[in-house]
Amino acid sequence: MLPLQYFIGVVPPDEYLSRIKQFRQRWRNNSIDEVVEPHITLKAQGGLTEDTRWFEPVKLVCKNFRPFQLSLNEPRFFAEGILYLSAKSEALYKLHRQLVEEISPPGDDIKKYFELDDFVPHLTLGKTNYGLTRQDLQVMAASAIEELNPFPTFDVNFVRVYQEVDNQYRKLEDIRLGESK
Repeated sequence: MLPLQYFIGVVPPDEYLSRIKQFRQRWRNNSIDEVVEPHITLKAQGGLTEDTRWFEPVKLVCKNFRPFQLSLNEPRFFAEGILYLSAKSEALYKLHRQLVEEISPPGDDIKKYFELDDFVPHLTLGKTNYGLTRQDLQVMAASAIEELNPFPTFDVNFVRVYQEVDNQYRKLEDIRLGESK
């Protein structure tokens, strides 16, 4: 049996989350919603082990990190196989770095999951390994520019910890930001 997997993400506001889900579902072969809801990965799986000793330090980092704003922007590609909305926020980079430093995953995990200097915040719309062709992704990118505009800027007040269950990532817990007293 494979070990449980976890990651930490930022979820867009409900209204835009629903809009992205509806958009992604227009491509019948796009199975991404069967795996995970739309999100921006903040801390990937590396170092987030089954023993969950990392959970309390993550909560402490979040408790001491003030809420911030994040902007989604026009679609881009990783190679030709992943289409995403880019995400911008200096605070997101800082929180990512603090979490990676606190969890201290092995160096090969940092490289494997594109963390620290390789971190590119994004919200995935579709992937070739989730049922879409490169041509589908090109059409999807053009549609996203028209249909998902205006790209929102929103407040990030919490982060979501996801746990893999039956090949799906599901919400385990939301952790509020900036609740230190």
